[in-house]
Amino acid sequence: MRVLPRIIALIFALAANSVALAQVVDPQNVLITNVFIVTGEEEEEPKPVNVLVRDNKLDLVSPDEVPVPDGVVAVDAEGGYLLGTLKLGAEPSFLILDADPRADVDVLLDTAKHAVFAVHGGELRKNTLLEALPEDAPTEAEVAGRGWMAYSPPPLAMPVGYLDTDKWNRWDTRWVDGLFVAGLVLDRVHFPSQNAASEQQVGDLSLFEGGEIRGLRVGAVGTINFDKPWVYTVFGATHAFDRGYEVGRTDDFTWFDYRLDIPLFEKINLSVGKQKEPISMERIMSMIQLPMQERTSGSDALLPSRNFGVVFSSTWLNERGTWAGGVFNNFIDSGESIGSTATQWIGRATWLPFLTQDESHLVHLGVGLRQTNAKNGLQYLTEPEINKAPVFVDTGLFEARDALQYNLEASWRYGPYWVHAEYTGTNVDSVNNGDLSFSGYHIAASWIISGEMRRYNKKAGILGPIPVAKTVYQGGWGAWEVAARYSSVDLTDGGIDGGEMDILSLGANWWLTPFFNLNLNYRFIENNRDGLDGESSGFIGRVTLLLE
Repeated sequence: MRVLPRIIALIFALAANSVALAQVVDPQNVLITNVFIVTGEEEEEPKPVNVLVRDNKLDLVSPDEVPVPDGVVAVDAEGGYLLGTLKLGAEPSFLILDADPRADVDVLLDTAKHAVFAVHGGELRKNTLLEALPEDAPTEAEVAGRGWMAYSPPPLAMPVGYLDTDKWNRWDTRWVDGLFVAGLVLDRVHFPSQNAASEQQVGDLSLFEGGEIRGLRVGAVGTINFDKPWVYTVFGATHAFDRGYEVGRTDDFTWFDYRLDIPLFEKINLSVGKQKEPISMERIMSMIQLPMQERTSGSDALLPSRNFGVVFSSTWLNERGTWAGGVFNNFIDSGESIGSTATQWIGRATWLPFLTQDESHLVHLGVGLRQTNAKNGLQYLTEPEINKAPVFVDTGLFEARDALQYNLEASWRYGPYWVHAEYTGTNVDSVNNGDLSFSGYHIAASWIISGEMRRYNKKAGILGPIPVAKTVYQGGWGAWEVAARYSSVDLTDGGIDGGEMDILSLGANWWLTPFFNLNLNYRFIENNRDGLDGESSGFIGRVTLLLE
């Protein structure tokens, strides 16, 4: 707990002004639809036009519908107002405002706030516009209904153009469609410091230094084409990378996701198979979507990575909230009968009490419950948020009658800024130690320096990955993010001395493209266990490569 004051200053140090960029757009080949041209006089009935830029030249300005040429991305200005130079055959230089500057001069005085798109000499300066889908393309609701973004998203980021039938890793047949996806994560670990108490607790950490393949994952997502398509997700890995309850697995290859998402009634989805349990935003989000490389010690120690079960999910409060609930039993992976393995009942509900019209500013709240009959006993353990490190806190396996867990979560996201906190409490009715209580919590803050904004997934009640506005292949610098996090887990109560661990983490993220990431994390670790106050620190460098 001694490092808690340090995180407070770091969180507030992330406050600065920035620009929100929305998606990958080539300013030299873009069609902007539904935009008004600002002229000298206010028209009685202004009509929107379409502006086409091709090969870095203004090609067309027309009130008529313009088909999207090959190699051009269409974005929807949503009735914005264009201000700038429109000379056919010249390099584009203009900006689009979200309100009419002729009606409100404050729009011109604060363009940093009101500009939604800006290009100068063919160089993209700002973009918060979303892609405009052609009329025959599926809508966002239809895509969600097909389950590409079901309650638990795929374990790897989906390629930007996953509906593109020309992609080499996509297949389409009458009955089954799909997309092959793969990812490689490489780590390099160094422990610059460790005191004598820590060495007594966990051994010499220098023995755990070096590189490793953190993850090598392959899989497919796609649809089985019924009238209401069913969606399948199948992913495997070279071994079980998520620790949690599966720390003892030594399989050469593990199928860690296999499920079907089945639409039942309006807006209600059924997911069947091995999947993430519906509890905790941090646990549900994909690892590569998080600001830090690893999930927190509290999540890894107290909540399992995946389980076999069924989940019902939907939205409520006019899509300002989600709910999900299900029952799980890991009898398939355990090889035992369903009656001899533990059963869990899990539920989660989320709510957006505050959401601006453009959805750039929101507050998210969530609560989750998890109950298990603990038929196979319980054990809570984790490493210090470094995959290659040894286990630092561990209750050992003990008998229990049942356990009730609750998770509280809160997020504030304003453009490129994100602050998130969670608390997980665990109350256990043990056989030999009476009533036990374990807990974990964390608070994290991130700032996307390059200005992009994580989108909010209203179907799952989570935030998505960083959209890279301008990749290094487009002459940009990619997306840059810095983050700070403080986490704590307490596994000591009654006759069980599992230990208490507090971790301060700092991180830097660089997405060169949506499929190539470099990042560096630092951890300062305090471990109180066996009557000793251990201190250590670690650096972790990571390279992430995703199949496009």
